[in-house]
Amino acid sequence: MAAVTSQEASPQPRVYFQTPPGTEETDAPVRKQGRVTVKYDRKELRKRLNLEEWIIDQLTDLYDCEEEAIPELEIDVDELLDMPTDADRACRVKGLLVDCYKPTDDFVTELLDKIRGMQKLSTPQKK
Repeated sequence: MAAVTSQEASPQPRVYFQTPPGTEETDAPVRKQGRVTVKYDRKELRKRLNLEEWIIDQLTDLYDCEEEAIPELEIDVDELLDMPTDADRACRVKGLLVDCYKPTDDFVTELLDKIRGMQKLSTPQKK
């Protein structure tokens, strides 16, 4: 590489780098743009996100604490959707909330109403 300085109208000299003829910059590997091949249903993802935010809000109220202090429990919506009846779902959620000192019946009823009609979020198959 050769450096060329220029004393044009600027008060500070500038340095320009030129590539010598016959050499090309092949140091960096060329990467092709990837294509997304798996599509998710945005509407269903938005519903799920809203549901998860609602669950967190409700749990902070039930446990009377901040989100970080909620006991470690996982309400798996897909697992609930796999269950055959609302009674099974209610029993599962109540089992998870066994150490909550506040009444959980309203939360469980509302949760079951919210998940009714939702779809399981499984990874879509490639087409």
